Amino acid sequence: MYLGNDIQQVPIYSLQPDDVTANKHFRMYHFEGTLPDQSELLIPHRKDYYLFVFIRKAGGRQWIDMTPYTLKDNTIYFTVPHQVIVKDSIDHLWSTGIAFTTEFLSFQENASLSNLPLIQNPRNGHELLLTETDTAFVEDILAKITSEYLHPSEWQQRMLAAYLTVLLTYLSRLYTEQFTDEDNSANKPVLQSFQAKVNESFRELHEVSDYASLLNLSAGHLSEMVKMQSGRPAIKHIHDRLILEARRLLFHTNDSLKEIAFDLGFSDASYFNRFFKRETGVTPADYRDTTRKMYQ
Repeated sequence: MYLGNDIQQVPIYSLQPDDVTANKHFRMYHFEGTLPDQSELLIPHRKDYYLFVFIRKAGGRQWIDMTPYTLKDNTIYFTVPHQVIVKDSIDHLWSTGIAFTTEFLSFQENASLSNLPLIQNPRNGHELLLTETDTAFVEDILAKITSEYLHPSEWQQRMLAAYLTVLLTYLSRLYTEQFTDEDNSANKPVLQSFQAKVNESFRELHEVSDYASLLNLSAGHLSEMVKMQSGRPAIKHIHDRLILEARRLLFHTNDSLKEIAFDLGFSDASYFNRFFKRETGVTPADYRDTTRKMYQ
């Protein structure tokens, strides 16, 4: 993968309404043997929305948080907001994509979607393989969603929400089957709420007590519940989220170690250096050098 020397920061792309619906929170994409926009190729970027793409046929490769995925036929690829994506190469594409924002999930008719494993993505997965039966089911639901999407009516939003619930519930079942060691956090409300708060505030808040206050719990009770529901201490969840973001910034930007440390809420760059080495076994500088050489 090419890593340009002039990368300064990772841009964030927002969902752009199309000319059909002008919807700011939900959009569909269709490619029928066409070549997609090449302007994003080799540019590390984030999307501030959820994206699910059913690939019927395609060639090429993309990277999601430093993991490469060679596109397969009859496969679902998905990302959640703020992951770092690099499109290495994309050939002619036959696919249907669905994109929606976090605001879309907050609408009353969509509220239950937030709890699905596919949306929570506890195993950090991005690829779902489909059988012939799965493919037929997905094609049928996508056809229904497309029909509603292209024909606005007073019932459109409810119908879209209903079909999308069926699709994402079906895919969530596949998710739990294909990622068999998933932690089922959707059925563990304290863990789910804690993880959501960590994702929102990991840059500013580094202590379990900070999140306990946000959740109106004692630090001891939160620690006990998170350990019981995930098998890992609460502080480990916080540290893992910081390390993930540090790795993204070290790999995809040319920000100095001091700038990355401050971006992640460390007032002392030397402490960030010790923290990173303690959690990963290597210094931030060594991690950057090694991974960039590996993926050139």
